[in-house]
Formats: sequence, structure tokens, C-alpha cells
Amino acid sequence: MSAFKPRRLAGPFRAVLGLGIAAALLFQPAAALAQANAAAASAPVSSSGGPALWVVRDEDSTLYLFGTVHVLRPTTLWRWARIENAFDSADRVVLEISNPDDQAAIVPLVQQRGLSPERPLSSLLNAEERVKLDAAAQTMGASGAALDPMRPWLAALTLSVAPLTNAGYDPMSGVELGLKARATAAGKEVGGFETIDEQVRILAGFPEDDQLAFLRSTLEDFESASTDLDRLVEAWSTGDVRAIDRLGVQPMRRADRALYEALLVKRNTNWANQIQTMLDGSGTVFIAVGSAHLAGGDSVQSMLNRRGVRVERIN
Repeated sequence: MSAFKPRRLAGPFRAVLGLGIAAALLFQPAAALAQANAAAASAPVSSSGGPALWVVRDEDSTLYLFGTVHVLRPTTLWRWARIENAFDSADRVVLEISNPDDQAAIVPLVQQRGLSPERPLSSLLNAEERVKLDAAAQTMGASGAALDPMRPWLAALTLSVAPLTNAGYDPMSGVELGLKARATAAGKEVGGFETIDEQVRILAGFPEDDQLAFLRSTLEDFESASTDLDRLVEAWSTGDVRAIDRLGVQPMRRADRALYEALLVKRNTNWANQIQTMLDGSGTVFIAVGSAHLAGGDSVQSMLNRRGVRVERIN
């Protein structure tokens, strides 16, 4: 994987993409997951409006593409009739990863790739940065010392969540967990484009200097993170794909091309390949991935269109 140098990462993009991985990494007690599953089953359904939805069809296949937000407030409406109809018609559901609720798989990866007690964070930061780290950690009931064994990427990801949870956002209320719960209850097969290990490797594989840049950017944007995500959720919930591109995709593209390639273009290319393979089969598949992957000139749909695969938006 090529190195990147994110000097000033935009908070909105971190929320869209970084928290896509965070949703799989955050420790999720079984009781909280049960509560999330129950909430998904009872969430109200709106008869009109909602996020963007696309479809790809051939003679014997129908593939729906739905962009998600990985963390929402529990009160945020995320079920709409036309999306429900597409979901209900599917034989199979495909997410970024098939098991975002599998703690048995997540915990060992965090321990293996996210911790480095022999190289504590405090030894990598200056005095001012250590003060900022401690202040940010205290907002989530922790301390800088508690984060000290973490590698910079994991500390940054953990702290990215703190201002969002303080503003009422909840990883347990993310769309993927709700879709996974409903698919399982309906007896649908659930698959993933990637594995948890592959997603962890994306951030864990970045050079330490670049992980530190990610952490410093997180600390710098700490106070504005929830406001940034509010704007993205509003754009997502109204189907404003151009706004998602402007708020979440283009800032990353401008900040560092290598990072953009690693986290969006490379993964979108892989997913477009898998979608074309799905078209060789038959049946109906409901695909749900982070909304940043379905916005902009390097979106999954754009890649498919350039290959001659027609993708149609369902308004």
C-alpha cells in the first residue's frame, strides 16, 4: 500500500469512511447489540423521500446499491418505503463487511494491530499534543494515559467517535447493524466485500508518521466533528449525492491523492469487480456501503458505467 501524508484531513470524510471501519472496531457489548437489533425491527418507515438508491440489472440479476452512514443518532429516520421494498425483494445482502457485530473476530485484531505498549503515544507527541489528547480522552470518560498503549491510528479512530457520541450519535444505531439484524431475521444470506482484517490493515498499514498526522488532525477537528457529521447526515437523508461528494469525498481527494486512492479508489475498484461477478450469476442482491463510495467521479457507479454496465438511480 502506498504511503500517504494527510496534513489536514477533513472531519466529514473521516466520519464517512473512517467510522465505517470504526463501526467494526468499537467494542460492542452483547446487550447493546441486542438493543440495536430490536430497534432496527421496530424503526418507523417513511413512505416518501430518503437517501439515494441505484439499481443494476441484466437478464437474470437485479443489484441494488444503497449508501449508508455508519453512525447515526437513535432518533434519525433511516427506513424508507422504496428502500424497504428493494431490501425485502433481495435474496442476499452484501455489506462492506459481513460481520460488524463479531467481537470474537474484532478484539484479537485490535490487540494485534492496534496496540504497541513498547512505543507509547506519549513518547510520540509533544507536551501540547499530550494535553490535547488527555482533554479529548476525558470527554469519553478516559484519559491520555488510558490511550497510551494504542498505536496512533487506533487512538485517532477512538477519539473520532468521542465527540459524536457526546452529540448523541451511536455506533449501535448505524444502518449496517440494522440491515444485518433484519436480514438475519428474514433468513437472508449476508455477505461482505471485505473482511474485518482487511479493513484493519488499511489503517494499521500506514506509516507511523502518517498515523500521527491522522491523530493530530483528529485532535484539531475534535470540536467540530459532530457539526460536520450533521451536514453529511442531512445530505445523505435527502439523497443529495453532490453534497456528499462536496463534503465528504473532495476534501480527501484534495488533501492527499495517495490516501484517496488507498481508501476510496482501490476499494471501489475491487467492489465494482465483485459486482460484475455478481451479474454473471442470478437473483436479487441488496448492497449497502458507506455513502462516500457512491458519490463523485470515482464512485462505484461511475466505475461500472465506464465499463459499460448501466447503473440507474431510483428516485
